[in-house]
Amino acid sequence: MELAHSLLLNEDALAQITEAKRPVFIFEWLRFLDKVLVAVDVKEKQKKLVEQLTGLISSAPGPPTRKLLAKNLATLYSIGDTFTVFQTLDKCNDIIKSKDDTPAYLPTKLAAVACVGAFYEKMGRMLGSSFPDTINNMLKALKSAESQGRGEMLISLQKVLCGLGGAAASCHRDIYKNARSLLTDRSMAVRCAVAKCLLELQNEAVFMWTTELESLATLCFKALEGSNYGVRVAVSKLLGTVMATALMPKQAAVMRQNVKRATLEEVLELMATGFLRGGSGFLKSGGEMLKGGGSVSRLLPLVSAYVVFVTTLGGQWLERNFATFLSHVLDLVSHPRATQTHVEAVYSRRCVSFMLRATLGGLLGEKAQIAAGMELCQAIGKQMRAVVSDPSGDNKSGAADVSASQHVMVCALKELGSLVHSLSATASPLIQEPSVGLLETVTSVLLHPSMAARLAAAWCLRCVAVALPYQLTPLLDRCAERINNLKSSPEAVSGYSVAVAALLGGVHQCPLGIPHSKGKVIAEDLLRTASQNSRLSLQRTQAGWLLLGSLMTLGETPARFPDPFRLWSLFHLEAEKARGDSFSWQVTLEGRAGALCAMRSFVAHCPELLTEDVIRRLMTPIECAMTMLVPAIIKLYGAHLKASAAMVRLRLYDILALLPPKTYEGSYNALLRELVAEFTLTDNSANTTTSLLRSLCHYDDSVLMGSWLQETDHKSIEDQDHRHGNNVASGSGALEHDPSSIYLRIPVGEAVPGPLPLGVSVIDASVALFGVVFPHVSFKHRLQMLDHFAECIKQAKGIRQQAVQLNIFTAVLSALKGLAENKSTLGPEEVRKSALALVMGALDNPNPILRCAAGEALGRMAQVVGEATFIARMAQYSFDKLKSARDVVSRTGHSLALGCLHRYVGGIGSGQHLKTSVSILLALAQDGSSHEVQTWSLHSLALIVDSSGPMYRGYVEPTLSLVLTLLLTVPPSHTEVHQCLGRCLGALITTVGPELQGNGATISTIRSSCLVGCAIMQDHSDSLVQAAAISCLQQLHMFAPRHVNLSSLVPCLCVHLCSSHLLLRRAAVACLRQLAQREAAEVCAYAMSLAKRAGDSSELNITETGLEGVLFGMLDRETDRKLCADIHDTLGHMLSSLAVEKLSHWLKLCKDVLAATTGEDSEKKDAEMDDDIMFTGLGEDDKAKPSVVAPRWVTRVFAADCLCRIILLCENANKAHFDLAAAEIKKRFSRVNNTERDLLVLHLSDLIRMAFMAATDHSNQLRMAGLQALEDIIKKFATAPEPEFPGHVILEQYQANVGAALRPAFSPDTPSDITAKACQVCSTWIGSGVVSDLNDLRRVHTLLVSSLDKVQAGTGSSSQLYSESATTMEKLAVLKAWAEVRVCTHARTHTRTRMHRHGQTHSLISLVQPELPSLSRLWLAMLQDYALLTLPAEFSSQLPPEGGAFYTPETIDTARIHYRGSWAPVLHAVALWLRSTGFGAGQEPIEPPADPTKAPGFFPKGASSAVAPKSFEDLVKDRMHLMLGVSIEFLCFPRAEEPIENVTSCLQGLCTLLDSPCAKTHIAEDQLLAVELLNVLHRLLLTRDPPAVQLQVTAVVQETIRAAVEHLQEKRTQQEDEGEKDRPPTVLGEGGETGELVPGKSLVFAAMELLVFILVRHLPQLNTRVKESPSHAALRPQRLPGESACLVANTVSILAELPSLCTPAGSMTILPTALFLITGVLRETALKNADLSVPMPVSAALQGLKTIITSPLARADSTQTQWTSLVRSSLASVLEYSQPDDSRPDMDEVSMLTAITLFLLSASSELVGVTVLQKGCIDRFKNALNSSDPMVQTRCYQLLLSVFQHPSRALATPYIHALAPLMVEKLKAVERSRPGSAGELQAVQEGIRVLENLVGMGEEQNRVQLLALLVPTLISYLLDENTMAQAAPASSGLHDFALQNLMRIGPLYPAAFKTVIGAAPELKTRLESAIRANQASSKAREAARLAQPAVQAAPTIKLKTSFF
Repeated sequence: MELAHSLLLNEDALAQITEAKRPVFIFEWLRFLDKVLVAVDVKEKQKKLVEQLTGLISSAPGPPTRKLLAKNLATLYSIGDTFTVFQTLDKCNDIIKSKDDTPAYLPTKLAAVACVGAFYEKMGRMLGSSFPDTINNMLKALKSAESQGRGEMLISLQKVLCGLGGAAASCHRDIYKNARSLLTDRSMAVRCAVAKCLLELQNEAVFMWTTELESLATLCFKALEGSNYGVRVAVSKLLGTVMATALMPKQAAVMRQNVKRATLEEVLELMATGFLRGGSGFLKSGGEMLKGGGSVSRLLPLVSAYVVFVTTLGGQWLERNFATFLSHVLDLVSHPRATQTHVEAVYSRRCVSFMLRATLGGLLGEKAQIAAGMELCQAIGKQMRAVVSDPSGDNKSGAADVSASQHVMVCALKELGSLVHSLSATASPLIQEPSVGLLETVTSVLLHPSMAARLAAAWCLRCVAVALPYQLTPLLDRCAERINNLKSSPEAVSGYSVAVAALLGGVHQCPLGIPHSKGKVIAEDLLRTASQNSRLSLQRTQAGWLLLGSLMTLGETPARFPDPFRLWSLFHLEAEKARGDSFSWQVTLEGRAGALCAMRSFVAHCPELLTEDVIRRLMTPIECAMTMLVPAIIKLYGAHLKASAAMVRLRLYDILALLPPKTYEGSYNALLRELVAEFTLTDNSANTTTSLLRSLCHYDDSVLMGSWLQETDHKSIEDQDHRHGNNVASGSGALEHDPSSIYLRIPVGEAVPGPLPLGVSVIDASVALFGVVFPHVSFKHRLQMLDHFAECIKQAKGIRQQAVQLNIFTAVLSALKGLAENKSTLGPEEVRKSALALVMGALDNPNPILRCAAGEALGRMAQVVGEATFIARMAQYSFDKLKSARDVVSRTGHSLALGCLHRYVGGIGSGQHLKTSVSILLALAQDGSSHEVQTWSLHSLALIVDSSGPMYRGYVEPTLSLVLTLLLTVPPSHTEVHQCLGRCLGALITTVGPELQGNGATISTIRSSCLVGCAIMQDHSDSLVQAAAISCLQQLHMFAPRHVNLSSLVPCLCVHLCSSHLLLRRAAVACLRQLAQREAAEVCAYAMSLAKRAGDSSELNITETGLEGVLFGMLDRETDRKLCADIHDTLGHMLSSLAVEKLSHWLKLCKDVLAATTGEDSEKKDAEMDDDIMFTGLGEDDKAKPSVVAPRWVTRVFAADCLCRIILLCENANKAHFDLAAAEIKKRFSRVNNTERDLLVLHLSDLIRMAFMAATDHSNQLRMAGLQALEDIIKKFATAPEPEFPGHVILEQYQANVGAALRPAFSPDTPSDITAKACQVCSTWIGSGVVSDLNDLRRVHTLLVSSLDKVQAGTGSSSQLYSESATTMEKLAVLKAWAEVRVCTHARTHTRTRMHRHGQTHSLISLVQPELPSLSRLWLAMLQDYALLTLPAEFSSQLPPEGGAFYTPETIDTARIHYRGSWAPVLHAVALWLRSTGFGAGQEPIEPPADPTKAPGFFPKGASSAVAPKSFEDLVKDRMHLMLGVSIEFLCFPRAEEPIENVTSCLQGLCTLLDSPCAKTHIAEDQLLAVELLNVLHRLLLTRDPPAVQLQVTAVVQETIRAAVEHLQEKRTQQEDEGEKDRPPTVLGEGGETGELVPGKSLVFAAMELLVFILVRHLPQLNTRVKESPSHAALRPQRLPGESACLVANTVSILAELPSLCTPAGSMTILPTALFLITGVLRETALKNADLSVPMPVSAALQGLKTIITSPLARADSTQTQWTSLVRSSLASVLEYSQPDDSRPDMDEVSMLTAITLFLLSASSELVGVTVLQKGCIDRFKNALNSSDPMVQTRCYQLLLSVFQHPSRALATPYIHALAPLMVEKLKAVERSRPGSAGELQAVQEGIRVLENLVGMGEEQNRVQLLALLVPTLISYLLDENTMAQAAPASSGLHDFALQNLMRIGPLYPAAFKTVIGAAPELKTRLESAIRANQASSKAREAARLAQPAVQAAPTIKLKTSFF
């Protein structure tokens, strides 16, 4: 393939390769040429190139090759010289003229035709006057050409016309004349080509849309007869565009010729004739039915034509002319011709609904849609008035009017419903506008005489209620009231009950629900009174059961509805009461059907109530219905009961399918007889077929059955024609076929429920139930049924046989599917034989759908039987058949059979047949004579490749080469073959998989073949083939991303985004989604480059907003869920990759979308915003500038979500995004460097504005998203400082915006969920600390106060509109918000007290203070509710029957969720309140809660407790139990999804609580409770990692231990006081006399467990086991991070307090561990710090050691020996750890010395005076004195001083003896090396101080000797005058220090001083000269005197705590 990549064709290489590979080689060369021609200079090589290319024309190239060849030749001439272009053109014309008609010459002819088209398209008028000859030549050839040639020539003509434009006017008439006749060509491909050609022609040929308009329309109508989907799309596009041009011609064309423009009425009338043309009874005979319902397929494209027509004229035109358009469209459906039969009427309605939805829903913005809604209302009102004005309805015309008006009503109401539903809350102006009276108009239709209209009105009301949930309850009330008032009118009973049912069915779409009591009574009442009035009994019966069924959909608690069992029992009585006339039988049957329907609804919607007992009770009425003798009744009373009887059967089958089959196994025989009779049409004279066959066949087989049509934009109407080629009725769904569907859930993807006609539904239900029951039936019965099926097929003839066969096959497939799902087998040999015979017979059936079903059944049978021999037998049978058969039918059937076998048995099960299957299918695929055979065999091949997986690897190359050959040769008109080739290619790519990345020769060949295949398919004209190409490239990109060229793929995908084909748009977006995951930046860049290249001419709307803008724009137009989800994902991936780099761009995108309002004036302004311009593939002509649709609310919600994601991404990327000062610096820096660096904080005003716009919108979903964004902004920017005003934050300037955004959410009509969210934002804002001034906070604070008032009044904003759980949610949100504010004020009080800004703390507290009395009451009530709701299920009997303070018993499950979200801050707030008020001491009693009717007794013990007021102690106890109960229950097992804030809130609450004296007493007295608490906290530590949580846990532990210590202290003091009364003292504390601590009961033990866990977690080296394990590498001590250090320090301090909780014996149990751990922490954390500070754990460890050593235990006699050894061992350990060691170079000797000194000073000398220890201590001090670090020396001198001064001389003396001489030596040596730094100077000063102290401590007689050491040393430090001047500061400092000391010592010891000085005259002279020099500069001396104490003052290392 690489050899093909040259400018000229490499002819040598071409000659060397095999014949088969040459076409691929040539195609690859042409592909390469196509890419490079534009970029290279071809002057020298042009001649040779032209020769080579023209030579290829006559080499019979295949379709893709000729297309590319023509393109390259045209490009070559357009960029090179055009000398020889006319020669080439003539050569092509000669080929076209040639009379050679042999098939072999055809490709050459077609290549020439393609070249001519390409030349004119590229060069147009440059080819001058040669065009008439060319065109005439082509038209002549057209007459004699065969179909492929005709199609190709027409496409070429289209290109010629496109290139020449108006210049070819002289030929327009000729072309038109020749082409028009071909519109009815028998070849569909030719019809498509003509339509495209005429579409091009109408751009310039004025006559087409003036004089010829009518005849063209008639031709189009004819062209549509018997057409396929492609033709329908092409012709409807032509018709719609021509009509639009006739109405609004192009300016240029009108200028040239004076033409008469058509009026709108004329155009619409012309189109109406097509719609209403020849509709006379298309159900005349079964024969026509099976051919595919004539007029149905004719209506489809006319609907599309209308849509094209309106789209071409644009949204603004539609807005202006909507009234006319609407009345025209509604007239269509009321025309008698459109509604001759019920099926036709239903279908016409569907078509009209589609037209309205496609135009109104897609082209109009929200404001225009509201105006259109008003028009619809007027139309409905007008119709209704017409019906009411003729109430008699006696005359025939009246009845006809009613029937016509019902269809108009249905269409108008459906569209109005859809419109309101899509507008959601933005539709409120439409509902609230009094002049429109929408609700009145719609409810008036509920009295319409026709059931269809009543149902449509009910559906419309359901849509209104779902869009605007606040309307739901008022509407229910209104309808219920009307039913009661108008009981005597049958229409009213029926209409209003349907409306109530519809509204109840919509409740599940309204998250806030409805109040609990609604709808309960009416149903019972209607059923009770049904028998009283015989005229109304039928309507009342139907209405009552309908309501009961709809009540079941609420599916909550049984309290919702009346006892259904009591009502179902009515239905036995009715049978007895039946008097025996046909009317009473009808009422009985309707009653049974209704009751069964209500039961089905119960079973489907209340699964949690379906206990065995309930099912048993349900079976009684069901069995009664099964035994009813309906046929006999119908014989007796006439056929009009048939429908009612069928309805009973339908309901029976439906409910049985939902129940477990075991429950009715006794009735299998009777049931199966009934089911089989149903679908084999035994008692049914009509040939009705089931609609389930498609859904039971495999989705992938759709290409064989055409069901991909269900995936097009015309889905709702194409279904009709294609779902069942043989049963038109089965496609006509309408609400009136089954009124119960009004309240059922709508299947995903359908807009309005459309139940099928009763006849079809019954068969569908019987087939579905057959599948459920079959697996449970005995083998004998299975055999009987299968034999019976064969017999039934044999008996039936003609069309009936087809129908019976289809039904039977669907049932068999359903049964096999059931067997597979139940994992059961088919049965013994005879059952298999019978089944096989049935299936094999159908593989040769002429009906393709049956063949598909047979193949599917065969596969499923193989799966169910699962035996190799059986599979082999089936495969062999098909092999033999395929080898011998020559007819298309059996070849297609058996080839599919092979594919299905592989699909269901998998590669392993069918591996042995793989080779044979592949070889046969490859041979069949080459059968060019039948494209059907090719399609089926390729489809099967794709199935085999898919299912075989890696086993297929050996067959990849031959399959791939076949695929390529077929792609290059099969004509493009056979799209199914190309689609199957695409499937094969995709499967092959998956099989090779990741190998595709390799570089071996074979892999490279496979890869390039795949790429060539994709390229051919990408160029195909059919959208499905292009979609297949995209998915193949997508898979290639997944496996070998480097080899897929994005620069060509991305632009291609962008073009497809505008396609009019849904599947192609889906494929393009799915591919973009995958690409954006890895290479978002490249994708966006390529899309932008495409926009730049394409310029204005492109249909693409990629503007400066790039691909992202286009995708946002698509969201406004697309309705397909899958597509929208993929667009969301694609934008999400792009956002994640690019938003931080291109911040302004993305924020502008979101802002443009959010800022788009629905106002018209702004629409004009927004016309510049191209990112959301509406573009469709239909409005291709320049005249129809696509109209702008402002982004719809769904898109705006998505944009608001994107905003939140951008903020989060920025936070994760860089904290500078939230720092204005840093941002300004970066901005300046980027200006200097020209780099783009954008930071979020610079866009803060935009962020606030966007959040504000969203939060104050009409749409509730958008308000939610806006409030969420606002909360995120507040949280992230709360602490961002304002650089210009120190002490302030940036957000302060946006107070007004925040207040204004929140205020609307507190208005009375706001839904609860929005108010709840707004409360959350309020508390975040107040708590954020942005605003500190009380007056500024008022505006937000008052909102919370007003909400609190509502809570106290016992109402929510939504008191009666929504369900009780909505009120619960709102109230709890208010309480939670207040709690958060209270917690924040407390936190800020703390910080501000530290910062000494008292003024403002008071103001914040004063916000909450006035409300606290009521708040505390509500908070406690809420916590109590929560405590009750968290009880396990087995205690549910203890819950108060009337509910709690804030929830009702019915909504208990939803209430739990709301409580779970809000209890934690409330707990913390209550703890703060309890602490500050001493557990509410002096407050009023708390008993009366918010709602006096629901007094929650605190865990009521019985009635008496409510009477007697509780004592304060009891109150404290109750509150402690409540608080601790809630906390411990939560902390025991916090769910993983629980936010970490809840855990911290709970812990902070506990900590606060235990800080209050009452709580301390309580927890200290109840030791088991404290132990439980510690155990729970230990468990929490095991599951939750964040250090913040662990710190909080230690705080709670500390409070608990302190409480216990204080309590014990009190008891001991008490005992001492009483001890004076001569009682033997009991030993207090844990451990008793023995020292045993009992796990589970001992607080100390529990605390030790937890503390050890924390220490070992953060310092694993403490764990001796770790050290001893062989795999352990020695861990060097490391500095702990801040939070860990703090945690370890806290833990150590708690550890040191534990011994004081024990008796002496008990403390001996824990002390070894405690001391081991504390000294261990000292060892691990005593490391030198750069800033010379002492690490927190070290100071905690030192403090801990001191606490333990000085504790009273030292004085206890009983444990003296143990104590001694413990203290000695600890000191020994410290000495060992402090030994100098190379492995620990950064050990902090100072901390270790401090610890040693601590021992010496705190313990008695007997303990530490042991020689060994003493020697060790002295060594450590010596080392320190000899240290090179002056700081260590300084500290050592300070510590020695404290040791020397120890009161116990016995301890101090050895140290003085050992260390004083060394000190003196060190100090003497200073004379030689004077200090050079302040540190060294300080060390010397400290040393001198020690000596001075020693002098002072010495006895009088030794003083002279001591001074003889000190004075000479000091004098040696003095400098003489000469050296003084040059001395360093430290040196002269030493001089001053020495002089001062000398002058101070002299007077202290005058006699001794004289003696010393006298003994050495040189000392005296030095001293005197120094004194003289000193007096000489008195000023200097004065300064020195003042400065000196400062130098002396304090050591530079300060410990945080004094340990001595």
